[in-house]
Amino acid sequence: MIAVVQRVTQSSVQVDAAVVGTIGPGLNVLLGVAQGDTAADVDYLAAKVANLRIFEDAAGKMNRSLIDTGGQMLVVSQFTLLGDCRKGRRPSFVNAAEPTLARQLYHDFADRVRTLGIDVQTGRFGAMMQVSIENDGPVTLIVHSR
Repeated sequence: MIAVVQRVTQSSVQVDAAVVGTIGPGLNVLLGVAQGDTAADVDYLAAKVANLRIFEDAAGKMNRSLIDTGGQMLVVSQFTLLGDCRKGRRPSFVNAAEPTLARQLYHDFADRVRTLGIDVQTGRFGAMMQVSIENDGPVTLIVHSR
């Protein structure tokens, strides 16, 4: 699994001009599921992202996690993160998990983060989405489960 994690002041996702998920301060997570990903990848990535110390403490140091701040998380599925652009001009998506597995692990990730006490909103798997992200910092990290 791969996650692009962005610290945000707010973020939302729309499908067919209707808002399906919206958060205030917290993390926007673009999530890609790769071939071979399992529940172990879900558990590792959910814990890693929720506990990343990327929010400022009273001294202005990035020393607090999403759990510490009580922030929210918006998770948006994005298979294009698995695109391989090394050859030719059209990305290859052969490393992306097949849709049935990807959908299940995407939902499992959101559910796993919820068990950590975080309010999680999601996009709609497989839909064309418009994502609004107001970066905070900006702080953007790429986290892999392997």
